[in-house]
Amino acid sequence: MRFANKTVWITGGSSGIGEALAVAWSREGARLILSARNVAELERVRRACNDPELHRILPLDLTDTGAINAAAKQAGDVDVLVHSGGVSQRSLAAETDLATDRAIMDLNYFGTVALTKAVLPSMLARKSGHIVPISSVIGYVGIPTRSAYAASKHALHGFFEALRAETAKDGIRITMVVPGYVRTKVSENALRGDGTAYGKLDDTHAKAMLPERAAEKIVDAVARNRAEVRVGGKEIWAVLLRRLLPGLLRRVLRVR
Repeated sequence: MRFANKTVWITGGSSGIGEALAVAWSREGARLILSARNVAELERVRRACNDPELHRILPLDLTDTGAINAAAKQAGDVDVLVHSGGVSQRSLAAETDLATDRAIMDLNYFGTVALTKAVLPSMLARKSGHIVPISSVIGYVGIPTRSAYAASKHALHGFFEALRAETAKDGIRITMVVPGYVRTKVSENALRGDGTAYGKLDDTHAKAMLPERAAEKIVDAVARNRAEVRVGGKEIWAVLLRRLLPGLLRRVLRVR
C-alpha cells in the first residue's frame, strides 16, 4: 500500500493504460480522480477499482482550457498527476491536414501542459507532488505515419525535462513514462490525415504487452521515484539505438 490515502489524478482513465493504472493504483490504497470525456466508461472503470466508493469521476476535455482550470479547482490537492490522455496518428505528413496536426498537438501537448500548470501551484505551495507524463518511444524516435504524434511527444520531453530542473528544489518529482507497444485501442482511435478515426487494430498492438503489466511497472517506477521508465517489448531498445547508432536507425525506418 505504497500510495495509501494519496490522491492520484489520472487523465485518459476510461481505457487502455489509464484504465490499467487506475486499477493498479487503487490496489495500492490511492484515492483516485478519473478523467476523460466518456462518463459511462469512467464509471465502469471506477467500479472495477478496489474500494470504488473512495474514487471520484471528473469528466474533462483536455482541449478546453477553461474546463481544465475548473476541474483543477474541483480536484483540490493532488499528490500524483498522471497524464494518460492523448491520441495517436496513422497518416503520412504530406497527406495530413494542418488541422489534424493542430488537433493532435492541442490534445497531447497543450492539454497536458495546461493541466500541469493548473495543478502545479498547489504542489509548489505544499512542496510536494509527483507528475507522470505518458510519452512514447516515438517521443525519441520519429517513425513514418506518426509525424504530428512524434512532434507532440518530443515536445513533452522538452517541457518536462525543463520543469524537472526548475522544480527539483521545491520537492516536485517527475517520472516520464515511455511505452512501446501496449495492447490498447491506441491504433483504432488514432487519427487519419483528415481527422477521422483510423479504426484498425495494428498487428504490433494486438501482440503487445498487456496494459495491466505495463501499469505494474509504471506504478513501481513512480513509487521508486525513477526519472524515466520504458515499458513494452524489444521496440523500447530503439531509444538506445537512436543514441548509439542514429544513422542505422534512420535507414531502417525509411519508407521503401
